Amino acid sequence: MLVHVPDVLDASELALCREQLANAEWKDGKKTAGYQSAQVKHNGQLAEDDPLAHELGKLILDALARNPTFFAAALPRTIFPPLFNRYTGGEHFGMHVDNAIRYDRSRQPALPMRTDLSVTLFFADPDEYDGGELVIEDSYGAHRVKLPAGDLILYPGSSLHKVTPVTRGARTASFFWLQSLVRSDAQRRQLFELDVAIQSLTARVAGAPELVSLTGVYHNLLRAWSNV
Repeated sequence: MLVHVPDVLDASELALCREQLANAEWKDGKKTAGYQSAQVKHNGQLAEDDPLAHELGKLILDALARNPTFFAAALPRTIFPPLFNRYTGGEHFGMHVDNAIRYDRSRQPALPMRTDLSVTLFFADPDEYDGGELVIEDSYGAHRVKLPAGDLILYPGSSLHKVTPVTRGARTASFFWLQSLVRSDAQRRQLFELDVAIQSLTARVAGAPELVSLTGVYHNLLRAWSNV
């Protein structure tokens, strides 16, 4: 399931991120890639221990915590600290799949986290750079993603994906992973669609007795499917 979550960052948060990242110290992105990914990864990245990465990462996590669409779609259990990358001057990331397990080394001991979902949060608007599409492959084909600044895309961590070469301007983004309360992508999709339907029905006919039943179905499915 691919989910576009708009306006994760408000105007002031987005402006702060863009200003800070414009003067960031970018390192070779291969340092955080696995063996297979490193063969096709060509970009710049903030070091994981860069104070700016910690500062902006906290800002992003705070924004996600108050975003109901993100929570409904992801059902996050553990979120890897956000990382930051930049593509410019023909840089790209060839087709790859993300590592199945990540270790958050900012915590001790560094516990393993399964990467159920991958996330990309855009800081540059589409008209600020050419190329740089995130291409995600699934059973329905290839999806080319290039979102407005402040928006994010949420997609299965098991997906093959790539970033096409940036031929003009700079593509700056945050990327990270999360382990969901619900491991199955199909089950998460059903819960998300049910949650959205309940919210829509509540807005139209608040107080309808059917809402209690539907909400009960949602929570009982979540109880049955969650991995806590």
